[in-house]
Amino acid sequence: MVVPGHWESNLQKELNRYIPTAAAFGCMCIAALTVLADLMGGSGTGILLAVIIIYQYFEIFEKEKTSELGFFGF
Repeated sequence: MVVPGHWESNLQKELNRYIPTAAAFGCMCIAALTVLADLMGGSGTGILLAVIIIYQYFEIFEKEKTSELGFFGF
C-alpha cells in the first residue's frame, strides 16, 4: 500500500495519524444515532442492529454477484 506523496517507510506513521480519528468519529456517529433513536421513542439499539444486518446482507449480495459475473462483471 502506498500513499501518494509519502515514502513507504512513512506509511505506518501516516495511518496512525488518521485511523484513531476516523474510529472515534465513527463511534460518535453510532452513539448519536442510538441516542437520537431512543429520544424519538424507538429502540436505538434495535434500529442500529437492523441497519447493520441489512448492510451485511447487501455486502454478501454484492460479493456473490461479482463472484458469479467474474472480475469485470460481464
